[in-house]
Amino acid sequence: MNLSMSFRCITLGTLLGLVGCVSIPSNLAGEYSEAFQPSQATERSIGARIRWGGVVIETRPEQTQTCIEILAQPLDSSARPISSDQNLGRFIACREQFFDPEIFVKGRELTVIGQLQGFDSGTVGEFEYRFPVLRADAVHLWPERVTLHSSDPYLLYPYHYGYWPYYHGYGLYPWGYPRYGYRSGFRVHGSGVIHSVEPGTTRKLN
Repeated sequence: MNLSMSFRCITLGTLLGLVGCVSIPSNLAGEYSEAFQPSQATERSIGARIRWGGVVIETRPEQTQTCIEILAQPLDSSARPISSDQNLGRFIACREQFFDPEIFVKGRELTVIGQLQGFDSGTVGEFEYRFPVLRADAVHLWPERVTLHSSDPYLLYPYHYGYWPYYHGYGLYPWGYPRYGYRSGFRVHGSGVIHSVEPGTTRKLN
């Protein structure tokens, strides 16, 4: 096995090891019910200690608390929401804390733990909706995901020389001043930061 292949195997093994070490954040850990979703909540569910997550629909700061309307999604093994078309319902999580609507913006993923306190009537569009209301003990805002749209089989292998068109250096770690060029699928800055680009498009490296 040559040096190039050895490094590639080590890199892949490291990534798999990191995936295997994923755990629930400490502020979300504990015994909480995930046996039912917001769409299944009833009056008999009031008082239950639950852990729900999803994406922000709207963040509404009030005088003594902030309430966040959330579109529920299933959670993975780390309690992070998984993008899904399942209709799990919506819920409202309130906490006596200020959450800035410019940070907790529509579409951000979060997970909350707390106690189901009741229901609140509202609307989704013109449809009358009954929202389960959770008194949140913790609100965990997840980092934004970075998605790479590329068919490049060497994307995870940063030390291949001369593979990237119009960009001299070693993959994500270029030597010297970055050059400009085009590549379909993703954009790379000289700092090594990757930004997602729609497949089939080209962007200038800057």
